[in-house]
Amino acid sequence: MIYFIGAGPGAPDLITLRGARLLSKADLVIYAGSLVNPELLTLCPPTCTCLNSASMTLEQVTDAMQACPGETIVRLHTGDPSLYGAIREQMEILDRLGLPYEVVPGVSSMSAAAAALRAEYTLPSVSQTVIISRMAGRTPVPEREQIRSLARHRTTMVLFLSIAMLPDLCHELISGGYPPDTPAAVVYKASWPEERVIRGTLSDLPEKAADIRKTALVLVGDFLSGPGERSRLYDPGFTHAYREATE
Repeated sequence: MIYFIGAGPGAPDLITLRGARLLSKADLVIYAGSLVNPELLTLCPPTCTCLNSASMTLEQVTDAMQACPGETIVRLHTGDPSLYGAIREQMEILDRLGLPYEVVPGVSSMSAAAAALRAEYTLPSVSQTVIISRMAGRTPVPEREQIRSLARHRTTMVLFLSIAMLPDLCHELISGGYPPDTPAAVVYKASWPEERVIRGTLSDLPEKAADIRKTALVLVGDFLSGPGERSRLYDPGFTHAYREATE
């Protein structure tokens, strides 16, 4: 069986229990070496073969999987593999080959970034929508999903794979509709020992975070500006299926 496992955002104790258990009995692990914390490989048995996919092609990865019939194979991706994980192309090949696989979700870096900021993405009367996107680079994005177009909604935004283009990103967000003083933040290597949090606005964040060029998320929106309206769920005056209003 082949398992696509989300390794979590970085801290080795943020992998799921299921992911850790599968690593502990793996015969082959192919891991995203530029992003996955190598401490996670200490969970593997001494006999496990570990391959760093940073220097491998898609074909080399799937050939390595195919060469180990009957063994437990782990494809270890950073964060949660459903977000910018490039797993679909691998699964399509495995489907054609008739090889069984399973996906084990992980803790996304966007969750770790919110934790580092002590923030909640969805605040009543502030934002109830989170847009997850990226700037177009060597990998294009659909025309309808250009940052300038998405910015007109002025919701909470989480931008992956865009830190190297931070000045252009902030320009596009402002041009699309966010005021220049919209709160924004960069979280570098969320949950790693070297984690850094840089807060600012769309107008000054490029200067404040000029030295960060990779492995960071950009967070944008009024959710960063302070406390929002109280949730109705725990309001004593709000009745729901499990509690009657007391006020």
